[in-house]
Amino acid sequence: MRFNSGHILAIVFYSVLMVLSAIGNLTVLIVTWRRRRKANSSRINTMLMHLAIADLLVTFILMPIEIIWAATVAWWAGDTVCRIASFFRTFGLYQSSFVLVCISLDRYFAVLKPMRFSDVDRRSKMMLICAWLGSVICSFPQMLVFKVQRHPNITFYEQCITINSFPSEAHELTYSLFGMIMMYAFPLTVIIFSYTSILTEICKKSRAPIEEHFSDSFRRSSLGFFERARSRTLKMTIVIFLAFFICWTPYHIMAFWYWIDKKTAKGVDQRIQRGLFLFACTNSSINPIVYGAFNFRNKHSSQSRGRLGTNNTCTTGIRLPPLPLNPN
Repeated sequence: MRFNSGHILAIVFYSVLMVLSAIGNLTVLIVTWRRRRKANSSRINTMLMHLAIADLLVTFILMPIEIIWAATVAWWAGDTVCRIASFFRTFGLYQSSFVLVCISLDRYFAVLKPMRFSDVDRRSKMMLICAWLGSVICSFPQMLVFKVQRHPNITFYEQCITINSFPSEAHELTYSLFGMIMMYAFPLTVIIFSYTSILTEICKKSRAPIEEHFSDSFRRSSLGFFERARSRTLKMTIVIFLAFFICWTPYHIMAFWYWIDKKTAKGVDQRIQRGLFLFACTNSSINPIVYGAFNFRNKHSSQSRGRLGTNNTCTTGIRLPPLPLNPN
């Protein structure tokens, strides 16, 4: 109820994070928007643009709310703004996680199901629509459970909280578990499954024998391509997994601890608890580095490499994009 070191930590951290996230995501948004206007724009550019928009929602809505809220300590904006702000505090986070799912599934289908490209654009649009609708649906309950309540003894102190919003602790636990599953467990599972499948497929194709009637130079080029693709995919998979896992896991471990043993969890320093959520929000700043760097760097390097055919397809049955992350 009083301004303390925890509030100072939140203000400083969110301010720095907001600047870094704004620079990174605005850069990705501008680059992808320019590419989208060109004829050779790829689906991954569109998805990266949606990811940047989602992370910018976190940057310019969630972070300023947290900064102002930490500075004022109490909630000064009234009940309506409390409910709207609670919706947008999670909307950007859900949207960012769901777009990561879309990117992972798009890469999965591009590499493992290359013959199903007839409806690929429609599928990509449907996935993005589902991501936006899913974010709205998952965030809407926030407007119902958060409300402004006045302190029973210090009547001038009001806060935007969820106390007494649930019929029982079981209902509150169910709601919290739903948020953890949709924002963390589900995206993490899809990311692991998709990129592990892609890496497995590339490793399998790299070991498959190439038809004997092809020249030695073609065989060496094909094997070299698969080795490069496997190496890039392995690096990309590790970075994507670690970025999402490291940012979000500590926060959800703390949340899970609170659910199973509330008494001991409350004994953890409030600055640590606040810091875990702050750390989770860094994922919005890391996303443009991870996805933008891999996509943009490899796009330029792919233009300087020779091609294996006019349509980038070899007789092993797998489509050969310039890199697994960025097939047009």
